[in-house]
Amino acid sequence: MPTHPPPVRLIVNPAAGGGKARRLAPQAEDALRAHGLTVHRADTRDLEHARELAVQAARAGETVVVLSGDGAIGAVADALRAVPEAVLGVLPGGRGNDLARVLGVSADLREACATIADGVVRAMDVGEVCPAPQEPHGSAFVGIASVGFDSDANRIANEAPSWLGGLVYAYGALKALASWKPARFEIELDPPGERHAFTAYTIGTANSKAYGGGMLAAPDAMLDDGLLEVIVLESVGKLAFLTKLFPKVFKGTHVNEPSVHVFRAREVSISADRPFTMYADGDPIGELPLRVRAVSAAVRVLVPAHDVATPAFSRSSPLPAGRSQTVAPAFGRDDDQHAGEPADGP
Repeated sequence: MPTHPPPVRLIVNPAAGGGKARRLAPQAEDALRAHGLTVHRADTRDLEHARELAVQAARAGETVVVLSGDGAIGAVADALRAVPEAVLGVLPGGRGNDLARVLGVSADLREACATIADGVVRAMDVGEVCPAPQEPHGSAFVGIASVGFDSDANRIANEAPSWLGGLVYAYGALKALASWKPARFEIELDPPGERHAFTAYTIGTANSKAYGGGMLAAPDAMLDDGLLEVIVLESVGKLAFLTKLFPKVFKGTHVNEPSVHVFRAREVSISADRPFTMYADGDPIGELPLRVRAVSAAVRVLVPAHDVATPAFSRSSPLPAGRSQTVAPAFGRDDDQHAGEPADGP
């Protein structure tokens, strides 16, 4: 007996992409309905409202589809951790759209809507930022949480005019470089564990490969391995940063530079010699010192049924297509790969 697909709650952040999501929303509704899906649209007032809408929809048995940038997607993913059977769909509606890019979701809206209708369900990790060791829970993100130079670059990008589009992140980085002063950071991998201290530009904790509109900051990161890629961009001269490091981030080859260090860990604590705001998925998420950890199989996400050019998942098989299966916890990529060991190059 044929089964009907669950209805879709289309959560639209009308401010995303300088109004891009609001403009695309009617097309998204039409495209989803063309695939035979029942669609209920809801526009958000802010991130907290997006969380509320997502939980309400998931508990009603609807597929939660977010048309926005990574900030709102991360907030919704965080909220959906409270609903184990929830399914998240991603439509690119922001400026960066890095999670959609990593998942292989098309930048073309109609093709992206086809993934909502015909895609497969994958269990996806999230990162979680906690303010202090005694705090059992924190705020989740889907992409990369970073601090230091990235704090300045993100703040500038968020204040930049919307007409810059995806170039806003490169703009933020170049403008931040002019006033950047070296900072001293300390990280501890899988506390209590090995400690490292660096004079560095940025400490990044990556659940996913990309941020900043296509920068492959962590090219080896996987969305289902239960680990974070911890990326350290050690301090170099500004000219070397501008000519040797920054251009290579777009291809992920910066990790081969001697000033870049990559570690793997389930959890990392980060502190610095001066105050910094950590940003995740483009939004502020906490003030140093902080702990960041990977949460295995935290959410279920729709991805294209076909293989993508750059795999985002280490496991070969998706979850069954039904929406009622329990997600099994994910574990490390390789049982004999020790957390905190330097990662291999791409």
